Amino acid sequence: MKKAALASAIVSLLCLASANAFATPRAGQDAAKVTPDMIQTGSDIPAKWNLPEGNFDYVRREVMIPMRDGVKLHTVIMIPKGAHGLPMLLERTPYDASGMMPGKSPKMADAVWSGDKDWADGSTILVAQDIRGKYGSEGKYIMTRPPMGPLNPTKTDDTTDAWDTIDWLVKNIKESNGNVGMIGSSYDGWTVAMALLHPHPALKVAAPESPMIDGWMGDDWYHYGALRQVNLDYFTGQMTKQGSGETVPRDNYDDYTNFLQAGSAGDYAVAHGFGQLPWWKRFAAHPAYDAFWQLQALDRLLVAHPSNVPTMWLQGLWDQEDIYGAVHAWEALDKAGHGANNHLVMGPWWHSQINRDGWNMGPLKWPGNTTAQFRQQVMIPWFQHYLRGMPLATPLPQAMIYNPVEQRWDSFTDWKPASEQSLTPLYLQGDFGLGFEAPSGGGDNYVSDPAKPVPYLARPIPQENDRWRTWLVQDQRFVETRPDVLSYTTPVLTKTVTVQGAPIADLFARTTGTDGDFVVKLIDVYPGTVPSDPTMGGYELPVSMDIFRGRYRKSFAEPAPIPANEVQEYKFRLPTVNYAFKPGHRIMVQIQSTLFPLYDRNPQTYVPNILFAKPADYRKATITIEHGADGKSAVLLPVAGNAAL
Repeated sequence: MKKAALASAIVSLLCLASANAFATPRAGQDAAKVTPDMIQTGSDIPAKWNLPEGNFDYVRREVMIPMRDGVKLHTVIMIPKGAHGLPMLLERTPYDASGMMPGKSPKMADAVWSGDKDWADGSTILVAQDIRGKYGSEGKYIMTRPPMGPLNPTKTDDTTDAWDTIDWLVKNIKESNGNVGMIGSSYDGWTVAMALLHPHPALKVAAPESPMIDGWMGDDWYHYGALRQVNLDYFTGQMTKQGSGETVPRDNYDDYTNFLQAGSAGDYAVAHGFGQLPWWKRFAAHPAYDAFWQLQALDRLLVAHPSNVPTMWLQGLWDQEDIYGAVHAWEALDKAGHGANNHLVMGPWWHSQINRDGWNMGPLKWPGNTTAQFRQQVMIPWFQHYLRGMPLATPLPQAMIYNPVEQRWDSFTDWKPASEQSLTPLYLQGDFGLGFEAPSGGGDNYVSDPAKPVPYLARPIPQENDRWRTWLVQDQRFVETRPDVLSYTTPVLTKTVTVQGAPIADLFARTTGTDGDFVVKLIDVYPGTVPSDPTMGGYELPVSMDIFRGRYRKSFAEPAPIPANEVQEYKFRLPTVNYAFKPGHRIMVQIQSTLFPLYDRNPQTYVPNILFAKPADYRKATITIEHGADGKSAVLLPVAGNAAL
């Protein structure tokens, strides 16, 4: 057959097949019949979907609990099936109670967020509540709503809301034994601390984890007056919507570039619409530690209104967000004579890591899951002792602090508040040495240029940054060779130097400017080679560091210009440690004037409010660190035992 004829035949067959597809059924063939059950005229989405829960091992309830002023707060309650006489664990949060306890699994341990999994073993009723004005709760949201008083003229605060919530729970949850514990981290830790100012009689035990205690002195917003400007995203995330708000959009991948191009932190905020936020307006009007901040400092309020509730003040040794609150609250209470029912716990963790896995802290690896071990072996048994009368195998010590070098928990019956510690000066020496002997004289200088600030992490530093959680343990070799960073180092240690407590930076410095910041880092320098972990060879591990804004050297409430070219003393506390510098290692102290973009740049020219410094205010300054007749700069160490190099 020729090609043309073959093609014609194929076309004819295809046409015949197509015609047969639409042909009337022949005799004997049944036509397809449409019955009424095939037709849906409404929506295929039911008005309400009810998940069958017959095989669930818990009952999930959502209720609106009324407060004394009539406002109702959205509350999620998870009750083990068949529960009778169980205690309740309450967490009050601005982070979505429903999201913390979604209840989308038959097993209670799989139906709650990671922080509650170990609690969801059938022994405890779990309760999560949205605070006022957030997510499902009624009322007005106010950032860390101040206690009733000069800053809060209403008749309610998070103390009364906790009281009213607990009162409702013990009266309405028939499966409970009437005992309540409170727990929560960060903002949720702040709500626990607020509940302790006037606790309900049914509140039997509490654990504020990494709580926001003083936002100006050293928690989320400022550190000794230096603004933590990367936390501005938290403002929009919390206050642009009742639910989860948006982060600030970025022009560049690298936040170092974004904040540098913006100018001042105030310029950055205004450019991104912060003028619409009442909190920003209050915040920006009070850059110094005035009554606005002092009246919200919970460590002071806890001492003024001490409770008898057994309380575990818990935080991480490298908490990148709230490293100040727990230890200062505990110290204030202990110093005021309330140490019997208050305990300090510090683990080898980043912020809120206690609620997640704890196998490591950045490059530091632990011999087990430290967080799970602590929850299961210490925290939960301690709570159940007060909530259910369960016996304790070992009483909780006054302080329980992890030793990251020896990789063990150390217990202390006489842990001293920082103000009562004995301190040993580790002096800056000539030729960038460091030692316990007083220096003979001299000084070292560097030029701090606000146009080229020292980064807190190796660039680029994106907005979504996996290194944020562990920036406090990042290898500091990436800045050691910068001309605006001074590094002082001891000889190789021949014996262990153990530091237990809060180091104090004590700098004597001159500047050509009229303002300036000082960053001090206490660092463990590893040997050049580490056979057990080659990646740690020469690692410069920060053990404790912080920043201090120079205008507050005499008073946090009343800033003053720095007299140019005159030696001034800058003395400030570094975060608490329990650390052993081992033989073969060296101790290093680094000093610099910027830690960017984590902290806003000091213009180094005195202006009334650094938040709104103008471009012309930002000027280079030469800083001289003295270690001689004009001042013996040092880091004062709480050394355990005798120290020698």
